[in-house]
Amino acid sequence: MSFTSPDFWVALLQIIGINIVLSGDNAVVIALAARSLPAAQQRRAVAWGSGAAVVMRIVLTIVAVEVLRLPYLKLVGAGLLLWIAVQLLLPEHESGEGGVAATSNLASAIRTILVADLVMSLDNVIGVAAAAKDSITLLVTGLAVSIPIVVFASTLLLTLMSRFPVIITIGAALLGWVAGEMAVSDPALKDWVEVHAAYLHYVAPGLGAIGVVLVGKWLAARAQAAEAATRPVAPARVSKGLKRVLLAVDGSESAARAVQQMLALRRELREPTKLEVQVLNVQRPVTGDVSSFVAGSTLEDYYRDNADQVLAPVRAALSAAGVAFKAEYRVGEPGETIAQEAQERRCDLIVMGTRGMGASAGALLGSVAQAAAAASSVPVLLVT
Repeated sequence: MSFTSPDFWVALLQIIGINIVLSGDNAVVIALAARSLPAAQQRRAVAWGSGAAVVMRIVLTIVAVEVLRLPYLKLVGAGLLLWIAVQLLLPEHESGEGGVAATSNLASAIRTILVADLVMSLDNVIGVAAAAKDSITLLVTGLAVSIPIVVFASTLLLTLMSRFPVIITIGAALLGWVAGEMAVSDPALKDWVEVHAAYLHYVAPGLGAIGVVLVGKWLAARAQAAEAATRPVAPARVSKGLKRVLLAVDGSESAARAVQQMLALRRELREPTKLEVQVLNVQRPVTGDVSSFVAGSTLEDYYRDNADQVLAPVRAALSAAGVAFKAEYRVGEPGETIAQEAQERRCDLIVMGTRGMGASAGALLGSVAQAAAAASSVPVLLVT
């Protein structure tokens, strides 16, 4: 496959996309492992650790490409890739204490980065090996381009994935597509497909992509419904006056408008100074893979820093308006956590933003707003 071939560039984009979607956890570990080092050593730890990880990942993926030439192994790999893709769409749950803290030692930080990347890269290796289509040139080029993007733009990538979950859905569909291509190119099936069912080269990838999204969304909905069924729900309280409001913020533009809407609502009250405002930011938990390599205290610092960036402008706006408030953060699934916190704090109203991006009634609400409204026994005011 040459550089001038359109197939080369399509496959290259697939490799970059797979690495970006599947390497977010690796990027978090890299950032946290070097967190306590001096600034100059942080850069060295990230550069040396990531560079060694790139070489190791290339070697492992080349081995995987060679192994996948054996009959039936591509079918096994395709099945594993489909499982990985579905797992991307399932909700994450907060994990317990991790085992490795941020370190002030450069060598220890590099070692943590290497070990974590080795343990956490099975999905990347299989996905990239499948997308490379037996081309070592394509494999090395794709990894050389995509891994530095993941490492040095990790914060931006994680923020985008958290803010726009559709990126994860697209990534899962891409893995399903590659799994379909992988299955029909297995040496045990390839000749038969070419003679009797060449259309499978087009049908199998499409079925893989669509199947992953449908199954993943169905399982995610089941998991969320099961969690909601086990959550105690208090009867909705009706208050003659608004005394306590939960203001949920996430740093988005609609959340900023929710702050202004809450201030406008406060001005309409007969006794505005008696209104208590509970400001809440909910951080999505990192995956269990990350927490296995990073101590709980280090993750707590990571969550706190992210929350402080979101809460700082809200604190300033409320302080300037003379509002009595408490600002806190929690870690969990945002919608359910917001609903639960409002109930436990005996709030009269939840005020939060939502991004209106779709044309249908269901699409007008973001996933967090939908989850909060569905789980809450407290009235929810959504601000677009």
